Amino acid sequence: MMAQAPINVRRKPRQSRAKFTQQALLETTVQLLREKSFDEITIREITEIAGVGLGTFYEYFSQKEDVIALIIHQYIKMNIQQLQHLATTQLSNYPNLSIDHYLYYLIEQQLLIIRQEQRIWATIFLLERQLSSVEIYQKHYDLMTQHWQNLLTPYYHQSIKKQRVAQNLHRIIYGFVMQGLLIQPDFQDWENLQEDIITASLAFVTTQED
Repeated sequence: MMAQAPINVRRKPRQSRAKFTQQALLETTVQLLREKSFDEITIREITEIAGVGLGTFYEYFSQKEDVIALIIHQYIKMNIQQLQHLATTQLSNYPNLSIDHYLYYLIEQQLLIIRQEQRIWATIFLLERQLSSVEIYQKHYDLMTQHWQNLLTPYYHQSIKKQRVAQNLHRIIYGFVMQGLLIQPDFQDWENLQEDIITASLAFVTTQED
């Protein structure tokens, strides 16, 4: 197995113009990933489409893998924010919602978020495995399990039990979806996948209720 090069962002943009430039590089890379594989994309291609010089790229990133690392992190954070907003709205509209119906809704929405950017998420799952260090992988895992703990707070009061349920919900959902997209990036059988995830999740949750 090849040693992984350390992934880092050389310069964190602070001024609005710098943030715009870095975001242009990220968005251009995402656009290219919708059309071709990561290995086919070159730094020169990214900079030409983004409308910046090659030297500007190296002000922010040392290699194209660093761009991917930041894209992965951004997509995970956006996913968390989207699902948290949906959960808050759902509980506000239906304050007496059972945990079964709540989880059914969250799983349905989580899969919808991924389906809307299926090619990008398939690429993220693949490159996360190929490029991320153990430390970065652990950071993403911690982010997602904490996210599920936050989502479960209205239903679980014991922190240890809530943590266990959150960890296993993430393992179930992430494992089912990741394996599906790694094996088949153009995966289509979402209806059955959703049913299987819900069945597995509810089977675990019902044994861990407060």
